[in-house]
Amino acid sequence: MLLFLIIGILAGSEGIGGIYFDDPEIAQTVGVFALIIILFSGGVNTDWQTVRPLIKEAMTLSTIGVLFTAISLGIAAKLLIGVSFIEGFLIGAITSSTDAAAVFALLKSSGVKLKERVAALLELESGSNDPMAFFLTIGLIQFILEPQISFGHLLIFFIQQMAIGIAIGLLAGQIISYIIKKIKLGYEGLYSVFVLGFLLLIFGLTNILKGSGFLAVYIIGLVMGNQKFSVKSTILHFFDGLAWLMQVIMFLTLGLFVFPSQLIPIAIPGIILSLLLILVARPISVWLCTLPYSLATNEKIFAAWVGLRGAVPIILAIYPKIHGLAQGNMIFNLIFFNVIISMLLQGTSIPWVARWLHLDDKNQTTDL
Repeated sequence: MLLFLIIGILAGSEGIGGIYFDDPEIAQTVGVFALIIILFSGGVNTDWQTVRPLIKEAMTLSTIGVLFTAISLGIAAKLLIGVSFIEGFLIGAITSSTDAAAVFALLKSSGVKLKERVAALLELESGSNDPMAFFLTIGLIQFILEPQISFGHLLIFFIQQMAIGIAIGLLAGQIISYIIKKIKLGYEGLYSVFVLGFLLLIFGLTNILKGSGFLAVYIIGLVMGNQKFSVKSTILHFFDGLAWLMQVIMFLTLGLFVFPSQLIPIAIPGIILSLLLILVARPISVWLCTLPYSLATNEKIFAAWVGLRGAVPIILAIYPKIHGLAQGNMIFNLIFFNVIISMLLQGTSIPWVARWLHLDDKNQTTDL
């Protein structure tokens, strides 16, 4: 991912490629498509029987934990950079989503297999916190643009988004699973294409009905991932590869969007804020959210450290630019530092931390 980020920077307007790219609307369209694929891939690869015992812990982390992270980082941004609390809260919301796919890829490449309990917690939390981060981002942007909006309005917006998204996701997941079991296509690869078209249709329909299309897509993945049908492995492999392609595209986009000359003035605050997110905001949210549950200390420490940032914060960082926020460029540049520092610091150390905390399962023979 860092390689593709560097390629994007070198190809950009201030790099040797000289490609000027500063069109957030195109980037948003690509980002939405990428997030649909990433969320579905995360859902369809989740084993419900494995994650079911930890659903309370994971849901708490993916909702209240996201909120705690956003608030604590928002306070830090206000004190450090001088933005308003709402703008700081927005920065925290954008960076509050974690990337499970990248974490498991790092562990797999290093030969580490997590114990089932820890893997299940991280898998479900990372897959389900993207819709919450998206809701907070959109809601806060609306509040900045229209300060007269009340908290009650945002609360209704949240409940509506979640309820409609869940309902449509559950129904659509059953429908697509039933269709795949019944239809006979001439070529096995067509089933993956059919599912992709169906996802785009449901995403658009859910948004028209004022629900969370992203949540609906993730739940479709959960439902399909726990159904049995003959072409399931084909669909899984197709969307695994496509999800990684989307990650690559978003890191290239981040590189193209970056103007290195604009990074210098904000480099020190960006690095400090990134470290605060990793060392303070994420650990605080994990410890507070897991207090009611019987997680071991080493499990809490690992969950606090594995807050790796991936493509989703990049996608969400485009939204302030799309809506013309005065601090849009500054917010995007801050997210750049958050993603880079997270990958360099957390990404390189996750396998070592897993072994240090004795959370690697040496007897496990299947990949997570």
